[in-house]
Amino acid sequence: MATRRHDNGAVFDHGAQYFTVRDQRFQNCVDSWQHAGLVQRWTGRIVSLHDHNTEQDKSSTARFVACPVMNAICRHLAENLDVRTNTRVAPPSRCQGKWLVSDETGSELGEFDLVIVSAPGPQAGELLRGSAHLARLASSVKIAGCWALLVHFHARIDVDFDGAFVQDSPLSWIARNSSKPGRNPDTETWILHASGDWTQSHLEQPPEAIHERLLDAFWDATGVGAVPPSYVVAHRWRYALPTEPLPDRYLFDGDLQIGACGDWCSGPRVEGAFLSGAAMAGRVLASMDHVDCEV
Repeated sequence: MATRRHDNGAVFDHGAQYFTVRDQRFQNCVDSWQHAGLVQRWTGRIVSLHDHNTEQDKSSTARFVACPVMNAICRHLAENLDVRTNTRVAPPSRCQGKWLVSDETGSELGEFDLVIVSAPGPQAGELLRGSAHLARLASSVKIAGCWALLVHFHARIDVDFDGAFVQDSPLSWIARNSSKPGRNPDTETWILHASGDWTQSHLEQPPEAIHERLLDAFWDATGVGAVPPSYVVAHRWRYALPTEPLPDRYLFDGDLQIGACGDWCSGPRVEGAFLSGAAMAGRVLASMDHVDCEV
């Protein structure tokens, strides 16, 4: 759930575009977030496109977005936490029953009773070296990448939808970001997501080459005459969509007190990440002698 802002006032949700709700435990949290004004339902028209023709209207699915931007929920959950950004953590080391955590330069970040990793599986595998079994499981997870194109136009793009799943194209999804509740409707901002297969084939290409290919695919998919964007940038998500999630909600070594969670455990999507984290939290609490908890 990521957001990028530009100096011209444009705002882009370039990670998760929205989320859906299937599980009652997640629904309870979404209800509370709605009550607090952190979440609203996105009622934009969502369709399926093939050869710039609308094949199917998919607007009936309840889709939710955080407000005013997608990372608002993350900021809310982290309000009372000691969050340190722009820090690359080295694999923790075990010493006298504790975990010693340092950054990649060797500067110590602290000594802890327990470590939980929530990075994507392949990256989690590196940080879980202290438990060879967990490291092997995490590293085995297949996760497809995604090139995301952030585009701002001076004028409105003349299409009758706000989001579309794109068929037979380098693109898999396009959305008018400014149509989401809480965003500035006076800006014309779009997010273009490349398909997993196309991304993997172009993963190491320079961003400038991605600009041209995905913009061409956008005009082809929509059937609209090309107009020059006022701002465009490509963002590469190297690990975006778990294609073969692990069957369990989380990984945990009770003897070593180290574990991992994420949307690559038992199911992708925002909801999958939430349920994995909640299950991991329940396991941690249950491991404490004075707590009897089940999640």
